[in-house]
Amino acid sequence: MRKHIAIRHLSSKPDLKTLIMSEKDKSVHKRGRLLIGQDWASVAVGFGIIVLVVLFGQAISTPSFGGSAGWNSIGAITEIFGSSKLLTAIISTLLIFGIFSAIGLYLSGDSLKNFLTGFVAVCLLAFLAQFLSSFTAFKNLGLETVFFSLLLGLLIGNLFRIPSWLRAGVQTELYVKIGLVLLGATILFNDIMKAGSFGLLQAVIVVISVWYFTFWVSRRMNIDDEYSTMLASAVSICGVSAAIVTAGAINGDKKKLSFIISVVMIVAIPMMILLPIIAKWIGLSEIVTGAWLGGTIDTTGAVVVAGTIAGETGLKYATIVKFSQNVLLGLAAFAISVFWAYRDKSATNGTKVSVSIIWERFPKFVLGFIMASLIFSFLLSPETAETSGKVVKSYSTFWFNLAFISIGLETRFSDLRAMDSKKPFYSFLIGQGFNIIFTLLVSYILFHLIGPR
Repeated sequence: MRKHIAIRHLSSKPDLKTLIMSEKDKSVHKRGRLLIGQDWASVAVGFGIIVLVVLFGQAISTPSFGGSAGWNSIGAITEIFGSSKLLTAIISTLLIFGIFSAIGLYLSGDSLKNFLTGFVAVCLLAFLAQFLSSFTAFKNLGLETVFFSLLLGLLIGNLFRIPSWLRAGVQTELYVKIGLVLLGATILFNDIMKAGSFGLLQAVIVVISVWYFTFWVSRRMNIDDEYSTMLASAVSICGVSAAIVTAGAINGDKKKLSFIISVVMIVAIPMMILLPIIAKWIGLSEIVTGAWLGGTIDTTGAVVVAGTIAGETGLKYATIVKFSQNVLLGLAAFAISVFWAYRDKSATNGTKVSVSIIWERFPKFVLGFIMASLIFSFLLSPETAETSGKVVKSYSTFWFNLAFISIGLETRFSDLRAMDSKKPFYSFLIGQGFNIIFTLLVSYILFHLIGPR
């Protein structure tokens, strides 16, 4: 029987590793149950949701608090909560997400005791975060729902003692894995290819260069390999998602990951405001500006806001470059798995690194991410892919909301202070500074001197 690792109470086990753990791919049985491991369980759940969405489409969308415009008055709030559609969407979301979460836990071998009550509480907090993020002023600032999810979780987790019944619904690793599988459906290769090769070329150059620079700086500051690897991925690839996937590939410490996620989201806010202003000040074209923004700002929402400030063309190229970086996530996961297998000598007991070791370390849910992208890119009709993709995206976002609520509930500021997080913070800022300057240079060369102008 293989070893099954589950994350429980961070506060009671401060040295417990990983938000996402690499698992052996062999099936196991426990008390007559077929267990496929959490990675494969998340893939199964993700594709179950995709099938459901493709069959029923917009009929099962998640709640919306004011739509794209959001709300900005008491009257708007009254209208939103007076709608029968909102109540229906909330109930259907609770049922669908609760059932699929329970299936994922069951297939993973985790206990379902008290899960549903805890899940409902976590889900209600996610609804509250979604409501707060729908405030028009917050939407205009580009503050995404996950920012409020993390903030709510941190406040509650640090101000109150979390009861055991609530902890049962805090299933961070499962939520985030399912969300990442669904995220693949939003990464369409056709859109990237139509945009040309320059965006993908820039993504490759920037990711490799910035990753190695940030890793080198971190190691020079005597930050451990684990921390350095997650920091480098967060800065160079696509922020939060990259940090999470990297944590899965290297069995990264959960507290370190929580800190990196917090820093990514905080730093993204001033960047999305200042970089478009700097671009206009130095006289960059909208194309170069968009490529620069898409290659440096870590969260997709912040990229959209910054691109909008830059103009319509700037938004287009910012999105192209950002998607080009996102599509590299699967390749990056494989490369990091290989890198870590060779670097982490303790895991191999000094023996030669084999394919089986690399496979064991590889986060299997990334395969679900890639498969979802391929299906929506090439197997579904453009109309179905567009219609279903919007719903899948809303589902992916809500899974991330649940995950960030859970991360906040499990993270205590006292633990972060004990970690001596100043060096990792400085390393992140140095890496991001290099990213800003280097990506600007690459964007100018590719999109002004060589490519479209």
